[in-house]
Parts: sequence; C-alpha cells; structure tokens
Amino acid sequence: MALAGDYAAASYAKPARLSCVAARTMVRAAPRCDAGAGSELLRGEPFLAMEIGSEWAWGYCGADRYVGYVPAATVGPAIAPTHRVCAASALLFGTPDVRSAHLGELPFGALVSSHGRDGAFHRVDGGLVHDRHLAPIGTTLADPVDTAKLFLGSPYLWGGRTRWGIDCSGLVQMALGAAGMAAPRDSDMQFDALGQPVGEPRRGDLAFFPGHVGIMVDGENLLHANAYWMATVIEPLSTVIERSAGDGRPLTAFKRL
Repeated sequence: MALAGDYAAASYAKPARLSCVAARTMVRAAPRCDAGAGSELLRGEPFLAMEIGSEWAWGYCGADRYVGYVPAATVGPAIAPTHRVCAASALLFGTPDVRSAHLGELPFGALVSSHGRDGAFHRVDGGLVHDRHLAPIGTTLADPVDTAKLFLGSPYLWGGRTRWGIDCSGLVQMALGAAGMAAPRDSDMQFDALGQPVGEPRRGDLAFFPGHVGIMVDGENLLHANAYWMATVIEPLSTVIERSAGDGRPLTAFKRL
C-alpha cells in the first residue's frame, strides 16, 4: 500500500514495520547472498517488510524507501530508538568497563534504545555502549563536511553506508542525515532533490558528475567515496574534473543546500 504510487502491481499489501537487529546488512536486488546490493540497512533503522520468508524478507527501507531483500534474521520487531551512534563506530562492551569484553561494533548512524544507564554506559540490546559514542534522538551535527570526514579512508563499496564500506551517495546521505537533512539514496535522485545550482563552489556544496557525487571541503577540494581510489578521500576538485572528463563524465553542477 505504501508503495502504490511508486510501483505498479495487481494488488498491494500493508507492510509490517520492523527494525534492523544486525549491526548492518546489505539490501540486495534478489534473495541471494551473492546478489548485487544497492544499499545498506543499519542497526535500528526501520524496514517495511511486504513479504517475509524463512530466509529472506522483501520490502523497503523506512528512511529512503529503497526496495530490496535482506536476510530475515537481520530484522525483528520495531524499536523506539532513544539514541543514535554519533562516532565513526561505537563499541559494544560486555560490562560497564572499557576493559571488559568487546562484543561487537555499531556503525555511525545506527539507532538504539537505551534501557538505562550504568555509569558512563547505556545498556542496549547486545551489550553496553559508552555515552560518548551516542547522541539523543533529535540531536544534529551542524556541519556535514565534518561528518563526512569521519569516513575518510573507508573503502569504496557499492551500496555501502558505513566506515567498513561506503559509496558516493551513501556518504552524502549519511553526512546530510546527521545534520537533519533527509537525502535520497542514489546520486541521480540526490541531484534532482537537493539544493540549488551555483556557479562557484564553497564548503558544504555538492559536486555532481554523471553517476557520482561528492561534498566540497572548501572551494578547491572534494571529499568523496570513489572507485578510482577505492576509498573515501579528499583530493583537488580540478583533478577529479580532469579525470572524470577523460572518462566521458564531465562535471554536471554544483548545488548548494
């Protein structure tokens, strides 16, 4: 029913609202582990399931309506999050002690429900997270560029949205989302939905190329996740323009939010 305006079908079902219970899981084009992934669902983010089987669930991500398959074991009952991970990654500890067992990690942007404090730690499903790695829901990070810098050095991964792998539009989506600005998932959709064209770029402007997007650190340097370096880097905009033009992908526009 929720996708009736976006997808044609003979009938529509009311989706079941779930939340991601894994630290992260790829959203795939088909119900196979080797299928291409177009996006990534993070812990606590909503997933609206329209079909749930023993191994796979099909539906769409609540934040951006991205449609695909996720392993059924990675989604569960919807949560009411109280906090969001605000560090590049947050460690899960076994006890409220930084010397205790390390049980896992949660990515930047993951959503959790605090079940109470134990000293400097919040009790969440699966362990304890230090208060410095969490921000209350509704808290925003003012500068998307500073947020994007948290991902510097992260490997390039098509569909990725975390420091363990991220793509160009995922980087922009995560940086803007932390500032309270919702962004579509893909770069072409971001071009259509975000900002106004400008002539000369400045810090925080988006630079668009065919199939690619980055965020300006200043008037001369671009921060972007890219397949050329297979990493998230800052490099001179002039270098990116020259390289992209050589690949037949000239600069499309700068857009200011």
